Amino acid sequence: MRYTPLGSSFYNMPTLTLAEELLGKLLVKETSSGLTSGWIVETEAYKGPEDRAAHSYQNRRTKRTEVMFGKPGLVYTYSMHTHCLVNVVSGEVDRPEAVLIRAVEPKDGIDLMYERRGVDKKEVNLTNGPGKLTKALGITMEDYRRSLYEPPIYIAEGPKPASISKGPRIGIENSGEAKDYPWRYWVTGNRFVSR
Repeated sequence: MRYTPLGSSFYNMPTLTLAEELLGKLLVKETSSGLTSGWIVETEAYKGPEDRAAHSYQNRRTKRTEVMFGKPGLVYTYSMHTHCLVNVVSGEVDRPEAVLIRAVEPKDGIDLMYERRGVDKKEVNLTNGPGKLTKALGITMEDYRRSLYEPPIYIAEGPKPASISKGPRIGIENSGEAKDYPWRYWVTGNRFVSR
């Protein structure tokens, strides 16, 4: 099963809009072990320069954040504790913004996801968090700077959610007023939303 990736032009929209538009789309990863995918059900927007919760706050340019200064639609992966997290680079070139994919609803390759995660058959815990979904889908630091509009990692079309909720982002307590920005979006009532 191979899907048609959304073209590069899909990513040319403001970061907050993109965070919402990604909901319901299909995140796909192809590896030698097989194809896995999941419907995106939760995202968080990070608006770089003026967002104290963003890695690129005040245009901080490091080896890690370099890709965020590139064109929209690139993959920004980074390690947090022992987890790899995956983001979609957004905003204009030299405007370092990104959307974190926080949760997906499993679609393809579910047995492979269980194998990678090493968890019991409680499906709801398989991909309901940013570190869980990358492990389940086989997304790694090697995906850094890849484009999301061609294999092995890409986003394909999906059904528009009936209802979208929004609220403050999670796990950014030390970021001053930025911790209260309502820049987290999720598919209302979806059981795979992180919390």
